[in-house]
Amino acid sequence: MAENRKVPKRIAGVIINSLKGGVVPRTGLPYITVGRRREIEALLHDVDIIADGGASFRFVEGRYGSGKSFLLQTIRSYVMDRNFVVVDADLSPERRLHGTRGQGLATYRELMRNMSTKTRPEGGALSLILDRWIESVKADTADGIMEEKGAAPDPGDPAFQLSVERSIMDVVRSMQEMVHGFDFARLLTLYYRAEENGDDEAKGRVLKWFRGEYATKTEAKRELGASVIITDDDWYEYLKLFAVFLVRAGYGGLMVMIDELVNIYKIPNAISRQNNYEKMLTMYNDTMQGKAKYLGIIMCGTPQCVEDRRRGIYSYEALRSRLADGRFSKEGTRDLLAPVIHLEPLSAEEMLVLTGKLADIHAQLYKYEPRLTDEELALFIQREYERVGADSHITPREIIRDFIELLDILYQHPDQTPESLMESGGFMTAQADPSDGNNTDVSEEFAEFKL
Repeated sequence: MAENRKVPKRIAGVIINSLKGGVVPRTGLPYITVGRRREIEALLHDVDIIADGGASFRFVEGRYGSGKSFLLQTIRSYVMDRNFVVVDADLSPERRLHGTRGQGLATYRELMRNMSTKTRPEGGALSLILDRWIESVKADTADGIMEEKGAAPDPGDPAFQLSVERSIMDVVRSMQEMVHGFDFARLLTLYYRAEENGDDEAKGRVLKWFRGEYATKTEAKRELGASVIITDDDWYEYLKLFAVFLVRAGYGGLMVMIDELVNIYKIPNAISRQNNYEKMLTMYNDTMQGKAKYLGIIMCGTPQCVEDRRRGIYSYEALRSRLADGRFSKEGTRDLLAPVIHLEPLSAEEMLVLTGKLADIHAQLYKYEPRLTDEELALFIQREYERVGADSHITPREIIRDFIELLDILYQHPDQTPESLMESGGFMTAQADPSDGNNTDVSEEFAEFKL
């Protein structure tokens, strides 16, 4: 049995309920992370580059249920621990990279809504970031005055307030030369003044602008005096501005995570698909050519939505020529420093370790002594891979859901045994879902299992 590691009940509940529902938990991932070491190391190497003022763009490609979202959430936890700000969104028919009816702006709004930091991992961190930035500027200004004069300044002293405003202006001026930087800087100034005046209503209007929630320039002009708003065409430029600002505000950088690229692949209109791929190309070129700073982008999709030459990303030749594998990369010897990371299946041995962890967490959550032995865990994994179609279609998601169901039944029906459930006709004849497939060959690995 895997080593028993104490997990808080709240986190244990999130882990078990999320995985049973087929989704990735947003908390507690360190308790269940197995494998993917090389992929995580490759992505964290990008994080080091971003923190030094660079930028990166990666695609993570894998079949449904293969662990793309799990890897994404794992990296999310790692980068927040490194003082990065993370924004994430799933694409949908209403959220795209580009659209004629606000679909691109809808993605930007979702990213802003999910803005997260280590101290606010659940999202909604924009106001917290701005408030802490202003407080840090005040503290640094006070420290400078104290070092110079040997006495702490009076926060109400007009001279101190003027010094703080000069420091704010230094940050603002450093951004004005960027695309849309002047407008972005002006709104930062408005937020600072609203904070100083205790005007929460004015602060709310500025936050509304930063979140891209103004529908018309007229509305923004009336409420803020702003002559521009964030639109479908330029929302990505504001992400670049946020990345630079966040570093000025004391963070390590900005990581953007976009999942469910399949929703671009599903767009029926060829011109609309191409417009989305063109936006993707712009973002890719910016990060690769050094036009963006302190910015990382990770996008996730299935092999079909990436490699299909008719509708997928590779149907856009400018992207295909940049992203396609070279002659030497193949399954088993993938280049994890390439723009596209191909997720290979977790091995049967890794799945054995994972089920052991889940068995312990389930037992802690429902307060019982773990029943499954190492031999029974190995038998479960072996039976999963022996199912019809498992050699080409088995996925971690499906195995995990089966395993948690097995644990639930054993907990609710103590008279049942693991062997009787695993030897039942329904379990043995169940067919792996071909829509979730990964090519998997575990015959050699099972030779090492001692049942």
